[in-house]
Amino acid sequence: MDYMKRYEDIIKMQLDRIEKMKKDTDFVDYQALDKIVIGIIGGDGIGPAITEHAHKVLRTLLADQVATGKVEFKVIEGCTIENRAAAGKAIPDDVLAEIKTCNVLLKGPTTTPRKGDKWANVESANVAMRKELDLFANVRPVKIPEKGIDWTFFRENTECLYAMGSQGVTIEDDLAVDFRVITTQGTERIARMAFDYAKANGKDRVTIVTKANVVKTTDGKFLDVCKKVAEEYPEIETDDWYIDIMTAKLVDEKRRGQFQVMILPNLYGDILTDEAAEFQGGVGTAGSANLGKHYAMFEAIHGSAPRMVQEGRDKYADPCSVIRAGAMLLSHIGYQEQADKLFAAIEECTVKEKKLRITGREDGATGAQFADYILSKI
Repeated sequence: MDYMKRYEDIIKMQLDRIEKMKKDTDFVDYQALDKIVIGIIGGDGIGPAITEHAHKVLRTLLADQVATGKVEFKVIEGCTIENRAAAGKAIPDDVLAEIKTCNVLLKGPTTTPRKGDKWANVESANVAMRKELDLFANVRPVKIPEKGIDWTFFRENTECLYAMGSQGVTIEDDLAVDFRVITTQGTERIARMAFDYAKANGKDRVTIVTKANVVKTTDGKFLDVCKKVAEEYPEIETDDWYIDIMTAKLVDEKRRGQFQVMILPNLYGDILTDEAAEFQGGVGTAGSANLGKHYAMFEAIHGSAPRMVQEGRDKYADPCSVIRAGAMLLSHIGYQEQADKLFAAIEECTVKEKKLRITGREDGATGAQFADYILSKI
């Protein structure tokens, strides 16, 4: 293998990507569209089961808009590990073409093969979709008022280690190399989105999370660019923390209430948001938004749990994460009233009343029962 040629190709690809980012400036206005097409992607494992429950909730809340033709739901088949492995691609071409006919997506978890798995070494479908649709911002809110927690994480979605996750090189048995990418343009747009969110929502503190004292070149760039953007928002306090101590401070009851909005590179954001989700009941309860200028994808943040399917327990899988993602989708496309109703119903069912309990087993409620429970509160 010509390792220098491989490196040159990667650099060229990223430089081409930078030029595209420089030219792409406008965000889509969903309410100005004649029709908003919402794609439903079941994914793998428990994904089809839990996503169908969320689909039912959205159909109910948007029944009037569907009747008038303003909203259309499109179920997209084929984004499964079997099809992806057979095609040798993270997303088969025909599936990707269908995805691009939608404006927003509600997606269940997908399986990403690990080394040694029976599946081909295809890239993560999530990573590929974020790159193909340029979904550069992964936004994850975590709010538990009784614990003083009201956090919103802005995780950069298209760079860092994950961007090149399937393009590493094994030089020989004793040496493997992966690639990490941070760009000025990629960092600037996630930082500006975070600060704009803080300004619009009355937040007065934004925290930048890196490991710039050790990873000096890429994390150093991320920190420097974020600080430069911060200068445009003098009314907002900006500080920065290293990822290792930040994970500790989120569990520090004396300090965690001080944090509000956080900006992070991809890998650190993945780790920290999973930790944060544990405070509100685990990753099964947390939704996630993946936002770009032309598309948006909303998903559960947990995995596909194939063991639950193997054991016949998929009907007991918790749909709260993907239903919460559905509420975020409603808000993003301009249906705030419906989103507020759904968020309130989720809080009623999971925090206040808690009449039904999801355990993942037959001693708890099924996902269908829990979705109906949520609908009963709307």
